[in-house]
Amino acid sequence: MTSAASPHLTGGLDTLVISGRIDADRAELTPRGELVHGCADILARTLAGLPDTVTRVDLDMAGVHFMDTAGLQFLDVLAVHGRQRSLTVTTANWNGQPRRILELAGLDTTDPLAGPDTAGAVWAVAPAAPAVPASSAVALERAERLHVLEEEVEQLRQAIASRPVIDQARGILMATHGCTSDEAWHILRETSQLSNTKLRDVAAAVTASAEADGPPPSPELRTALQRAVARRRRG
Repeated sequence: MTSAASPHLTGGLDTLVISGRIDADRAELTPRGELVHGCADILARTLAGLPDTVTRVDLDMAGVHFMDTAGLQFLDVLAVHGRQRSLTVTTANWNGQPRRILELAGLDTTDPLAGPDTAGAVWAVAPAAPAVPASSAVALERAERLHVLEEEVEQLRQAIASRPVIDQARGILMATHGCTSDEAWHILRETSQLSNTKLRDVAAAVTASAEADGPPPSPELRTALQRAVARRRRG
């Protein structure tokens, strides 16, 4: 059995795919991809398709390589399904960035569904859930952790989105100045620091200036770039 994301849910085909098998009364599910917008719906459809004889659902999360706050809704769906059907539900093998997100959210990285308050309180600070009582210090602490989580995810998204133009700029600098990939990276970073300009904007300016009739970098950026190249040559 396999459930896959559709383009209108995730913005790309197969952002999350859940495969699995049934062994007697146990369902073993293996999600692969990203826990982003739409992942909770995919899980809900997968769980709804399980036979009534299933009394335990185990998810192996080793194939999940990215997660944002939608992953908490994914866990919420699993927890609610377990309560409603009186099933045992577990998740295991969290790694990399998703594991970091669980840590920021204050969840058990061995199994975030384990623990005394797995009845939905962990997810009470998610955007779609009711507001948490101001008197709850634990809920407020979790809300603060999730705020940090959201900021970190946004930074990750920006880094991923910026990578193509940065790679292009490195290639241009390598061809123009006969430097290595690492040297080109240091030139971009130093130019960013000298001109007080975001690295992404420096890379975009370098890339644009290399195009036919492309605009040259601003005087400030051009001066910073020349200084960074000169330093690399002296080094």
